[in-house]
Amino acid sequence: MSKKQLSLTNNAFQLPSGETVAYYDSAPQSGESASAAIVLLHGFCGSSAYWAEIVPLLAARGRVIVPDLRGHGGSSAPQQSSYEMEHFAEDLLLLTRELGLSSVHLFGHSLGGYVSLAFAERHPDLLKSFGLVHSTAKPDSEEAKGNRDKAAQTLLADGIGPFVEGLVPKLFAPEHRESMADAVSHIVDIGRGTSAAGAAATALGMKARPDRTAVLEGLAVSRLLVAGSEDAVIVPANTFTVDGPHVTQSLLEGSGHMSMIEAPEQLAGELMAFLKSI
Repeated sequence: MSKKQLSLTNNAFQLPSGETVAYYDSAPQSGESASAAIVLLHGFCGSSAYWAEIVPLLAARGRVIVPDLRGHGGSSAPQQSSYEMEHFAEDLLLLTRELGLSSVHLFGHSLGGYVSLAFAERHPDLLKSFGLVHSTAKPDSEEAKGNRDKAAQTLLADGIGPFVEGLVPKLFAPEHRESMADAVSHIVDIGRGTSAAGAAATALGMKARPDRTAVLEGLAVSRLLVAGSEDAVIVPANTFTVDGPHVTQSLLEGSGHMSMIEAPEQLAGELMAFLKSI
């Protein structure tokens, strides 16, 4: 599996609306549904390729499903002014039904975490375990909401290229922006594959999301919360909002917002240990 792929997807299915969701399936012909599949959701202006180094390490534990979220990668970009987190969650529900999955280990990175929380709120019965990776159950602050509006306006006015060129370096720990310059460039290339209109609609959907701290706290399954010590996008305190006997908090020292790129073996180790503990 090449680290330079812009999407990992090897399958696609059509939504009732006619839109297409592309996804990676590690066992597309096996019908392996006796055990819960591991589902990984990527972040804003990303794709399934964010998880390229993680997937081979997790595949030893079972079937791995990695979709491109609507408007991103190989999936369609519906003509809507806002993609609510509930819209993404409905896409995921339909994907689980398409694949005959009765339960999932669901892990969401950043935007993917917001989607995961919306899914968990509506379909907790489908969760075998749950994880947020550089994400938060908290809503946007008023300042952040204003920035979402500016992002949407910039995307529609100037296109996706300039936007991701400005965004992506900020996702990495400061010391990695130069030492991992090739990786930063690759993430920019992945971002260019995002629909500008889809990214704008996603930004507005993130702005509208509610506080789901109570959802995260109330889940009956084991939960993993992963944060990076150098994450300037979502600081660890905003990830570690719940605690308890069935909550694992993991701080990745030296990582920014992109541990699947910055520290893939460390992140995979945390995910593997968590899954093994269930």
